[in-house]
Amino acid sequence: MRAAPLCLRAVLLPALALALVSVGAPPAVAAKDSWKVPAKASITVRGHGFGHGHGMSQHGAEGAARRGLSAAKILDFYYPGTTAGKRGGRVSVLISADTTDDLVVRSRDGLRVRDLGSGATTRLPTKIGGRTPALWRVRQNHRDRTRVSWRTSAGGKGSWTKWRDLKGHGELSAGNAPVTLVTPSGDRAYRGRLRALPPSAGSKARDTVNKLRLDDYLRGVVPLEIPASWSPAAVRAQAVAARSYAVFERRTPRAAHYQLCDTSSCQVYGGVRAEQPGSDAAVRATAKQVRLADGQAAFTQFSSSSGGWTAAGSRSYLRAKPDPYDDWAGNPHHDWSVTLTDGRLESAFPAVGDLRSIKVLDRDGNGQWGGRVRSVRLAGTRGTVTVSGDALRFGLGLKSPWVTFRVRAR
Repeated sequence: MRAAPLCLRAVLLPALALALVSVGAPPAVAAKDSWKVPAKASITVRGHGFGHGHGMSQHGAEGAARRGLSAAKILDFYYPGTTAGKRGGRVSVLISADTTDDLVVRSRDGLRVRDLGSGATTRLPTKIGGRTPALWRVRQNHRDRTRVSWRTSAGGKGSWTKWRDLKGHGELSAGNAPVTLVTPSGDRAYRGRLRALPPSAGSKARDTVNKLRLDDYLRGVVPLEIPASWSPAAVRAQAVAARSYAVFERRTPRAAHYQLCDTSSCQVYGGVRAEQPGSDAAVRATAKQVRLADGQAAFTQFSSSSGGWTAAGSRSYLRAKPDPYDDWAGNPHHDWSVTLTDGRLESAFPAVGDLRSIKVLDRDGNGQWGGRVRSVRLAGTRGTVTVSGDALRFGLGLKSPWVTFRVRAR
């Protein structure tokens, strides 16, 4: 189980964070709140929510489940206008932890290599000339061939012995059993198949890509997005949202050789070591279930906490509306505050120099204080900087852009 705060879905990239208005969002509401900042100031930031606020609040899903809502009702609330559907198949995921230009796995019974050039699949031996392989490696050799090698040393240094060269790229699997990948940060087990693929044509570098069944992928995603011990209805809602999100992303792959990443830029995916009984049960109970919009998988964004209002997103079903389920005793992100020095803001936005004033220019109009900040102006001795609410959030490490300030001399 992953402790709160939960990972955020579709976290805005830095370039997007600088945008002042979200696509499809309602017109900005002029804000009149401003604060003078003395030479030495203590700035208390009060806020609501954690994350972008689009779609489902994960804490809200748990709050709704505690009020008796089913997973289907939770999804209906957070993605209004979407319908239930089914999708399956496989996904391919870039494994970011494997930063080397080879693919190394631990030997096990049933381990097989597939030549993606010829299509031939061969079972790897557990004994070679009386010796027992501990590791197998797929790597590009000096003749630009894919070479499969082995060694008896399970760790540290050891010489690799050629087993054979492949006509195309290499793929390792062990049927329904996981394969243990060796990475610079330690061993990680994955279901499905592990491939060593070039990031571009002619490249000598190799990326490790995990190709596996969609619901096996979800087993390594859901418990990293929501505590597996939460109410079954909330975890099932998360499973459907995560499955829908993956199918949506699969339609527009991240790269030619993989569809999804394993970080918060897509969905956090941890493979076998992330799996939990509660989330496995949720994946099974919702097998192949997705939310559809116009016959296609919906863009089911979600974040940790809405703060009491969801935020308008880039789709009609990502609506801004009051969220009565987000405020419950176990949600530490519904209301929060943090105190910073003026130097913290000056360090994050050095172009202002010595900060003299903060002025919120516009908000989204939803909830307390006029809602989430759309843009804010910071003025100082060197100049004035106008940034988006998201840029302010990321620059200061705040939980969300739904904030107000209190300034005191120190």
